[in-house]
Order: sequence, then C-alpha cells, then structure tokens
Amino acid sequence: MSASDPVTPRRAAAVALARERAGGGIEIFMVRRHIRSEFVPDAFVFPGGSVSPGDVATEQQPGLVAPVEDDAGAAALGTGFRVAALRECFEEAGVLLARRAGEPLAIGSSDVARFAVYREESQRGTVTLGQVAEREGLTLATDTLVHWAHWITPEAFPKRFDTHFFLAEMPVGQQAAHDELETTAGVWVMPEAALADFECGEFPLVFATIHQLRELSGLANVAAARTRFAGTPQTIMPRVVKRDGQDVILLPDEE
Repeated sequence: MSASDPVTPRRAAAVALARERAGGGIEIFMVRRHIRSEFVPDAFVFPGGSVSPGDVATEQQPGLVAPVEDDAGAAALGTGFRVAALRECFEEAGVLLARRAGEPLAIGSSDVARFAVYREESQRGTVTLGQVAEREGLTLATDTLVHWAHWITPEAFPKRFDTHFFLAEMPVGQQAAHDELETTAGVWVMPEAALADFECGEFPLVFATIHQLRELSGLANVAAARTRFAGTPQTIMPRVVKRDGQDVILLPDEE
C-alpha cells in the first residue's frame, strides 16, 4: 500500500483513565495488547477501539448521555466518539463512567456479577452501552471526558485509524482490570515512569503512545489536565519517510 493510495482511516476512540497519587502527579491505566493482536501486538496502550453504530445511536438518543459544554467539532455528541471511549473503557478496563440519580456509579459487591455479564455482552456486541444505561437507569458521563488528543494513522499504513483520545478521572467505588481477551495485562503507571521503562526496554510502546505519554507528563492532578488540554486538540497525522533504507515515522513538523 502506497501513500498515493491510502486506506480510509477507521473512526476510533480511546480513553486515558487517570487517578491522582497521594504524593502528587497522576497515574494512567494502560493495558497490554495480546501478542496475537492484529493491531499493535504486545504493546501497552490506552483502552480504545473502533466507533460502532451502537455508539452513534446511543449518543443520538435523548436522555442517555450527559450534555457536553462547547459541544462542537469532530468529536461532538452524535458522532459516537465519546460513547465509544466509554464503552472501550468498560470493555477493556472494566470501568463504567456513568451516573445514577446524579451520583457517580459505584459497583458494589452485589453488582459485580451483573456488570460482568454486561461487559461480556458488550464485548460480543450483543448489547450496546445505551441499552445497559437504560436497564440500569444510568446517564453516561460523556461530560466528564477531556478531549485531549486527535491522531490519524500515517497514510502509508495498510491499517489506519482516525482516533480521538479522551482523559477521565477514575471513579471511586469501581476497580480497573484488563479484560483477559484482547489484553494480557493492566497497570497503573505514571506517564514519566512508563517512558523511562520504555527506554530501558521493559515497557513496549508504539510511536503515538510515546508522544501522548509525553503530553501527559508533569501533571500534578486531573484538574491540571483539564487546564492543559482546554480547547480543541490539534490533529496529528505522522508521516513515513525512508532513511538509510528503513521506514521511519516522523511527526508532521519534523525534518
């Protein structure tokens, strides 16, 4: 596949689930893709995946999602990106960002088995997140998502994604855990530590995630993230060039 005949990128969304550390700074929940995965195998990534028709329908159905301030642009409600991020967070991290009667959803011991079934059904595509919300009397917390990055896979790649990245605070009363299907591990890690471990060869990352973790570095708390990422994120589409006979990925403004 050549850059002159690029594949149309698939719409996708991902979420960086964040929690504050007692000593300052934030940790991000990351999952390790299965070694047999078709996309970035054996690398640590943020929970994410393709936008489904059910995600779009859920965003367009009144009462299921929370209104978003300054709702405009490519990831506006109705496009499916925000619900896709919430669904992937639920499927791959086991965390459902929602409210019941105005309060953040807590999944107690009596609820664990029921929500585990919802998670499995969502992974199989037999239920939408909107249907889960209706059954449980929930409002999906689309308004808590910070739209902080937008990356499009280089044109030279045979498999491409147009991905909007969101950041959300880990809710009290839930536990994050990888799905053991598409992923083989789940970890809470400071962005700075993830990058340091990558440099030591102990934490596999791909090009985009390396740069995204740099953007998340140095944050004192989630409030600081909301300030840093206020406004519409810049769209970044890296390019591939030949250097000494090897393909090299560069940011758009790199020489």
